[in-house]
Parts: sequence; structure tokens; C-alpha cells
Amino acid sequence: MQKARPSTDRAAPPRHRATVAAGFVKGMLSGLAARAMDGPQLLTEVGLDPRILENTAARVPIDDYVALYNAVVQRSGDEGFCLFSQPLRPGCFEFLCRSMITSRTLLEALNRGTRFMGLVLPQLPVRIERDASAARICIEEPQALQAAREDPRRIFAFEWLLRLMHGLACWMAGRDLALYSVEFPYARPAHAADYDLIYTARSQFDGKCLVASMAANLLDLPVRRDDEALAQFLNGAPGKIAALYRRDRQMVRRVRDIVANSFPEPLTLEQVARRLNLSTRSVHRRLHEEGSSLRAIKDALRRDLALARLEKTTATIAEVAAELGYADPSAFFRAFVEWTGMAPSDYRKRLGTGAR
Repeated sequence: MQKARPSTDRAAPPRHRATVAAGFVKGMLSGLAARAMDGPQLLTEVGLDPRILENTAARVPIDDYVALYNAVVQRSGDEGFCLFSQPLRPGCFEFLCRSMITSRTLLEALNRGTRFMGLVLPQLPVRIERDASAARICIEEPQALQAAREDPRRIFAFEWLLRLMHGLACWMAGRDLALYSVEFPYARPAHAADYDLIYTARSQFDGKCLVASMAANLLDLPVRRDDEALAQFLNGAPGKIAALYRRDRQMVRRVRDIVANSFPEPLTLEQVARRLNLSTRSVHRRLHEEGSSLRAIKDALRRDLALARLEKTTATIAEVAAELGYADPSAFFRAFVEWTGMAPSDYRKRLGTGAR
């Protein structure tokens, strides 16, 4: 990472750019050692600093994450990131898509997809459940993937497979499919704050298996993609799936843009709704459907802006706190520790920019 340079505009925090927590990067590379592959070298090749693997608070741009995803698959010859006993040979993602694309409904597509995945990845069988109130994507683990439940390889395997199945379902239906809740079969990881953007703010941990719930009637949606659309979609795949249908792509993104452009003015939900030409109730409902809220958006934006200011400027901790709307630096200190597990000064020391 480059050394921080003096700030040229203390009044205008940098505009937010979609990023991914380094915990996902660490998970993606965690299986490569078994194949004697150099994960840090791959990071360097796609323009990322290998030191992010040691910094739990680091973040990478989503475009770089997608590039790394494809680079790992290409270099390893394994679309499963060397996480399983048998590799998922390149082409599995394409044939998964082709097995689903001719379905009439989302339920039919998901059932086909789970059968295909059962053939190529029997270690993590997926099934679709439905009752009157909800539909569920369930991922089980007949035998432990790793000895330790919190092994990064095991955590990323579940993260990736849910993202794959849910992201494909969203793309097939041509819309975001909001998840009510997700229960993950491991303890809350350090990068769990990003689950708000990728899955839902209503995430729970330490479950027996992975269960992702959504509205039952979503399974009745028609598949809106055809072969021509699939050909375009496969250009840049499979990494492209990581950038699609995050919670920051719809109403959350629109609200966050408004909040970012107004920082540090403390906008109310009513003010945000007026700028969107929508009713307060509509904005609240849409945010709720996407698993977020105005408060959660403000907190996430403050976190990202704080990390950027500490990394890229020499502003003091007190100055950064004031820029983000904290009247009391101690309140900023407590929030930063909650976000990252470390003090702002310690974060700067890890970056090598010096603490002030």
C-alpha cells in the first residue's frame, strides 16, 4: 500500500466505492497452499497488496476481487478454489447455468441447479425447501470439511456456495431476491459486517447447517434469461457472480449515495425520501426488504470512509472523527473498535502510515 499523503480537502470525504472485506480474500486463497500455490503472488499479479491478508480491517475494490476470483480459478484449474477433495473443473459454472436456463420457474431452475451441484460437489449438498410462509436454500455438511469449524476454508466454502446459488437465482429471475435471514454453521467471523451487503443484515451464526430464507412466492417467478443472455453473462464468469445483486445494488445503493454526498450532514429518513421522490414509508419498506436501514447504511459508510481517511491521509484521529460527524472522538474510537477489532492508531500502524 502507498504511504498516506496529506489531505487536500478535509471538508469532502472521498466518494464511496463498492469494496469487499479482506476476510473474503483470505478465504478465497485459503485452499491454495494444499496445491503448493502462492496466494500472495496472485494478489500481486492482480494489483493487490499481499499485506491485506494480515489486516482484518483491509478492503479491496469489488472489481479487483472479481479479477482475483477468475485468476484463482484459471491458475488452479478449480472453480472450487481447492477447498474440496475433488476439484470443480473449469466449465462447471457454465454447465450449472445451462442446466438451469431452460427452466420455466425459479423453483424448477433451483432444483436443477441443486441436482447438478450434487453431482460435482457431494461434500456440500444443497436442497430447496418450501412451505406456506417461506422458501429456504439449505446447505448441509454430511462430513466435516475441516477439523476446525472456524477454519477459513470451511467458512469460505459456505459463503461461496450460498453466494453462487442465490446470485444465480437472482440473475435467472432478473431481479434481486431479498433474503429474510441466513443462519450460518460457524461462529460470527471478523468480516461479518459485510454480510449485510452480500446476504442480509439478519444473519445468525453457530447453526447446525446453512439455512437462507426468503419469500415463498419468489420460487414462482419465471426464468427471464435465454441463451443469448447467458452467452453475455458467461463473459467474465465465474467471477462476475461475486459482483451481482449485492444489497448495495438497489435501494441501499441509492440511499447510500445520497448519504455520502451529504456527509457529514445527519440526514433523516424523511429527507432521504424527498430526494428520491418517494414516500418515507416506501423507502423504509424497500430498505427493510433488502435487509438494511438508514442507520445501518450510515454506520457502514462511516466505517468505509474512516478506513479510507486513515489509510490515504495524514488527518489526525480527532479530525477524521469530526469529518464523519462524531462530536466526541471517544465515540469514534468505540465505533472503530467495534468495526475492526482494533484502535484507529493500531490500524494506521499496521498500514505503516503512522498513528496520530
